[in-house]
Amino acid sequence: MQSLYQWDFLEKADDRLPGIILFNRSEFAPKFDDEGFVEELVDGVIDNLKEIDEIITHFAPNWPIETITLIDRSIIRLGVYELKLSERIPAKVAINEAIELAKGFGGQSSGRFVNGVLGAIYQDMVTRGDLKEVDKEDKKKKEKKVEKEIKE
Repeated sequence: MQSLYQWDFLEKADDRLPGIILFNRSEFAPKFDDEGFVEELVDGVIDNLKEIDEIITHFAPNWPIETITLIDRSIIRLGVYELKLSERIPAKVAINEAIELAKGFGGQSSGRFVNGVLGAIYQDMVTRGDLKEVDKEDKKKKEKKVEKEIKE
């Protein structure tokens, strides 16, 4: 999120992105090996930016993308990528993490705003049957757990 925020703040300076990621990693998690996860997320957002921004515009029509605060915009972009395009992250985890980031780094109403946008996207995914495989597997596990509890 920090790297996306800085990238957007610097007016989408793609040439500075590797340095931004490197700085943030050395500053905030110098000994943590994320096995390329940060790059995967940041590259995923940037590579799909047009589609992500169109999704945000559709689900937050009263908030033109350029009027959303930088921090909220970065969090929502990351959340949309994780929710719609990343196969590794369960939808509810993506939403929860985005809300926590918004509460921690955004303004007073950022958590509610992020929750509203990502929640609407998630409900649309459920309605359309567009859940990712990781979410379908999670749903099956929960159903089996409930069945087991009912039998007991």
